[in-house]
Amino acid sequence: MIPVNEFRNITSEQNPQFRVLKPWWDVLSEYLGIAMLMIGVFGCTVQLTQDKISCLPNRFTDLSGGDRDCSHLRQHKENESLWEFAITKHLSPNIVEVFGRKNGLDIHQYEFVNHFCYERAVHWYGKYFPYLVVIHSMIFMVASSFWFKFPGTSSKIELFVIILGKCFDSPWTTRAISEVSEERREERMVVWRKNTMTKSATDNDDDMVSLIRSSVKDQKSAESAVSLLDKKEGEQAKALFEKVKKFRTHVEEADLLYLMYVLQTVLKVFKFVLITVYSIVLVPNIQIVVMCSVPPDLTGFGAFCCNYNKAHLFSKLAYCYICFVGVYGLLCIYSLYWLFHRPLKEYSFEAVRLETGINDIPDVKNDFAFLLHLSDQYDALYSKRFAVFLSEVSECRLRQMNLNNEWTGNKLRARLARNASERLELHLFMLPGLPDTVFEVSEVESLKLEMISNVTVPGTVTQLTALQEIALIHSPAKLQLAALNHLRENLKVLRLTFEGPDQVPLWMYTLQNLEELHLSGPLNNELSRNPSLDTLRELKNLRVLTLRSKLTKIPPSIVDVSNQLLRLCIHNEGTRLQVFNSLKKLVNLAALELTGCGLERIPSAVFSLSHLQELDLRENRLTTVEEILSLQHCRRLTTLKLWHNDISYIPEHVSKLRALEMLDASWNKIRVLPLRLCYCTKLRHLDLSHNQLTTLPLEIGILQCLQFLSVAFNSLESLPEELFSCKRLKVLALGNNSISTLSPRIGNLAQLVRLELKGNRLDSLPAEIADCLLLKLTALIVEDSLMDLLPPDVKDRLKHR
Repeated sequence: MIPVNEFRNITSEQNPQFRVLKPWWDVLSEYLGIAMLMIGVFGCTVQLTQDKISCLPNRFTDLSGGDRDCSHLRQHKENESLWEFAITKHLSPNIVEVFGRKNGLDIHQYEFVNHFCYERAVHWYGKYFPYLVVIHSMIFMVASSFWFKFPGTSSKIELFVIILGKCFDSPWTTRAISEVSEERREERMVVWRKNTMTKSATDNDDDMVSLIRSSVKDQKSAESAVSLLDKKEGEQAKALFEKVKKFRTHVEEADLLYLMYVLQTVLKVFKFVLITVYSIVLVPNIQIVVMCSVPPDLTGFGAFCCNYNKAHLFSKLAYCYICFVGVYGLLCIYSLYWLFHRPLKEYSFEAVRLETGINDIPDVKNDFAFLLHLSDQYDALYSKRFAVFLSEVSECRLRQMNLNNEWTGNKLRARLARNASERLELHLFMLPGLPDTVFEVSEVESLKLEMISNVTVPGTVTQLTALQEIALIHSPAKLQLAALNHLRENLKVLRLTFEGPDQVPLWMYTLQNLEELHLSGPLNNELSRNPSLDTLRELKNLRVLTLRSKLTKIPPSIVDVSNQLLRLCIHNEGTRLQVFNSLKKLVNLAALELTGCGLERIPSAVFSLSHLQELDLRENRLTTVEEILSLQHCRRLTTLKLWHNDISYIPEHVSKLRALEMLDASWNKIRVLPLRLCYCTKLRHLDLSHNQLTTLPLEIGILQCLQFLSVAFNSLESLPEELFSCKRLKVLALGNNSISTLSPRIGNLAQLVRLELKGNRLDSLPAEIADCLLLKLTALIVEDSLMDLLPPDVKDRLKHR
């Protein structure tokens, strides 16, 4: 025989982890199913190991020609005598010898009659009762565990119980709950302080000392808990958060598990009703004595009375089985009541939120909710600890802890480097958050955060006493109150790169000691083309403002800082800037940069800036600069940059700019250099590279203050001798022209430190080049073939400087 345990292994789920999804009624039903299966197996064993039936011929025959039934055997009582039907011999008045009847049948006839009558006379329910019990019990077991086997549900269940178990055992669960408990303890302490303000000072002091001691102990215990959560456990908890997110997305969108559980419960209820009805009707047919009609020509007897020796046992087992099925059915009915009476497709963590203090735990629905309801029937602590991994606040805290473990103070110090402003900068790129250990590196002067989401600057930023600059590149940040107060007093430079005007932080407008503000991103609303830059009135020390956006007008709020603003830079990315009204009010502006603003002429508003010293109009659409005459009103203008435009000529009245010291007209289409330019005698830097110049005017020698001259990438064929009268030249860039000879007067440029001649038609270099006392061989940019033609002594002099 097959052991009962083998049947159970076939029909039920053996994974012990699935016990968390078995409520008490399913567990009890499972044990009832095992009991019913044992009844069936026991019945089958009896059925197969014992004789089925025993028959004797019935000598009583009805005179009407029919056979009498065997009711006289069933109705026989102990005080009744059947001696009149027996052969007797009187030995004495009180003693009678009884002789049994001989039927004259051999053993084979009896065996035939027994088998024949078992098949014909015994009711089918009495014969197959044990097998029916086994079959029904197996169906009950299969129906109870079918959703653990079905491919569409078993994978989700298995994944759920694995994640649930890991969440239950994770040390992060205890850590997160303890942290919140500690925070709530601090809140209660604050409330306690407020409520006890009316008490005596002595009592307050004593209570306060005891409370502080308890809080110190709690803090120490929390720190020990932190130390217990090592890096490996932190990474495991991080992976758990990701698994929970994916599982929730996968399961919460369907209700297949709920429907499968309902269907298998309905099936069990249907089986319960069916078994109960037909069993009650058929159990009376299990009789001990049955009558069997056999053809008389086989044995000579037409009727046999047969004893079905297992009928008594089977009838008792049947009634016992009906009782088990009844209890099983009641459990199934209760299960249906639980399924339809309670909202199992919704699960609220309200009680968990109140108990743990983690207020952002979301409610769940559909199959996810149903699984949690089932686990609550096993142990509600599972869902409570599982809820920690649904909280974004908890995830952020874990992320922060992992960050702190990964980015130690020494690792952060190794990333320190000087930036363009010569500040000691710490650059963090694409981290999941801002490590708390950053605020332990006190020597940081500039903090640059790039592609970091959910940045919250804590009050510990006050530890960075040298911090003067913050750059937030696609890293929206929030400030705690203590951090805001500190940065309001100490921050000098702020650089923001964002994707929309709504990402511009409001705390930016309160930094009263800020000196430089650099904004990069769209400042226009979707519904309005006007820039949405709030008032800058509180930025009382702002000196430099940079806007990298696509503006159609200069933001009016710039006027709020008109008295102190010294430098304004607008990088408009090719969008045409049309309205300059606000520009006129920047009376103290010293530097103006309008890059990529689609300008076709110099804006007239510029001419009213009497304190302007530097004007940069790079990457615009300028074809002429006739308005340059009006720049004479800007009497302090020393730097004019017109590079990367389409200017074809420079007007003669450029000489009116008497204070001009730097002119950059590179990357244009200038063919002729105006003679009057040479009367800007203060000119020290002149860049005319990447143009279409063919000659330089003889008056170039007037520029005695010239230190930098670049005419590279032009079409010059010769150089005027007067050029070499500019004895203060330090850099002379003549590369990529058509120059065929270089005058020996090059030696007059005693202060020359760099000379570019590569890309010309020179056949040789004059030996007087060695008279340029500050020129080194490495700063002489020329073809190797020309370098080889230099006399050895000239090369040595250049090489050993």
